[in-house]
Amino acid sequence: MSRLDYVFTSESVSEGHPDKLCDRISDSVLDAFLAEEPQARVACETFATTGRVIVGGEIGLSDKARLGRMKEQVDGIVREAIRDIGYEQDKFHWRTVEITNLLHEQSAHIAQGVDARDGKDEGAGDQGIMFGYATRETPELMPAPILYAHAVLRRLAEARKSGQEPLLRPDAKSQISLRYAGGRPVEVTSIVLSTQHESEAQSSADIRAIVEPHVRAVLPEDWITPATKWWVNPTGAFVIGGPDGDAGLTGRKIIVDTYGGAAPHGGGAFSGKDPTKVDRSAAYAARYLAKNVVAAGLADRCTIQLSYAIGVSQPLSIYADLHGTGQVPEAAVERALSEVMDLSPRGIRLHLGLNRPIYARTAAYGHFGRAPEADGGFSWERTDLADALRAAV
Repeated sequence: MSRLDYVFTSESVSEGHPDKLCDRISDSVLDAFLAEEPQARVACETFATTGRVIVGGEIGLSDKARLGRMKEQVDGIVREAIRDIGYEQDKFHWRTVEITNLLHEQSAHIAQGVDARDGKDEGAGDQGIMFGYATRETPELMPAPILYAHAVLRRLAEARKSGQEPLLRPDAKSQISLRYAGGRPVEVTSIVLSTQHESEAQSSADIRAIVEPHVRAVLPEDWITPATKWWVNPTGAFVIGGPDGDAGLTGRKIIVDTYGGAAPHGGGAFSGKDPTKVDRSAAYAARYLAKNVVAAGLADRCTIQLSYAIGVSQPLSIYADLHGTGQVPEAAVERALSEVMDLSPRGIRLHLGLNRPIYARTAAYGHFGRAPEADGGFSWERTDLADALRAAV
């Protein structure tokens, strides 16, 4: 039986964190190519350090002349992403950063396994396992620690960008520890927040005075108690931040991107990958299915695993774990999932509308637990399969 009384911790990092900046650049490149051609192939990796950004990986369009023109736009895409995040530091400024573009055409050997031809349906872009998770502990059907760790940093970024908090800078990390009683979150035991700021003259107490009202506005009021421990900029000054303080790389924050450690992870990163890559699209599908299982009232918690082989169109396995909360057998859920949704890579892309420029917005504050958007963003957060699942089991 699952434990009901415990403390669980999750962390988040802001859009200005070096790794998240790289995720944002990679996803911005992806969006630009998908806007040019919905079937574009992109696997874009970014590395950032003091005064320098390197972009590399594979790209593909149906027309090689357009491919060359799009490659020439990458410099501007990188600078705009950095500018929007807010970096105007002496050693990392969107105007002056040195950019190296090493993107090249996608391997024909990868393409031959993915492309539909000779009567064969499109195959997965790689092998791998992907997990989705949902829990009834929040309205968003997300684990509470990661949901609120994201919310704190999103609120501070909004305050910084609006001019409400001009002394804050882009790089930040949060960590929320929640006490659970009877399986429900009831209290914040500790709050850890490190945020880049303007001046070395500002103390940890000064920074806490800035951020505490925003933290309290985001967290449920009765969760913060006199016993809650606050650790705000515990090492002291945090003026040198971003890629000038620590190198960044695409795909290094996979637990931040998903469930904050509350659920398994298949190991594949999301950012910079077009939706033929099942690391991304099948992880979105698994979240979509798990969320709809919970929304349908079939369980209070649900973990879904999908597995794929490169060049093979259908998943090799579908696994469901209802964590002892199910109203129906797991085997019935597994059968129903394949009936209500085509889980081939092409089926996932069509069902969720993934061949659109909707990815830069996912690069920070989590890929899950966000509201579905009118243009198709976060389509995997819909609960429109709940009725079909109830009928199928």
